[in-house]
Amino acid sequence: MTARIFRQSPSVTQSGPGSDKPWRLVFDPETPRSIEPLMGWTSSGDMKQQIRLRFETKEEAVAYAERVGVPYRVEEPRPDRAARRTVSYSDNFRTNRIGLWTH
Repeated sequence: MTARIFRQSPSVTQSGPGSDKPWRLVFDPETPRSIEPLMGWTSSGDMKQQIRLRFETKEEAVAYAERVGVPYRVEEPRPDRAARRTVSYSDNFRTNRIGLWTH
């Protein structure tokens, strides 16, 4: 039973950077999922897959895993891409716009 400690990525429906997401501790599956023959649903007998703990800092999550005695791995978040250029709708109608108007 190993745990994965990671920082949750922002939702795809968010347009701005928003607030920082908390760190998560999620257990890796021990048994593979199986397909239930009658309805075709996938199921698992592993109850630890339902546990999702959240922590404010990475150090808190690591301290918890060490205190409980769970082997863990930490996945560092990827660095942000280059800062995005802020573009507004009114830029489409600037008089010094570079490029042709299509409307």
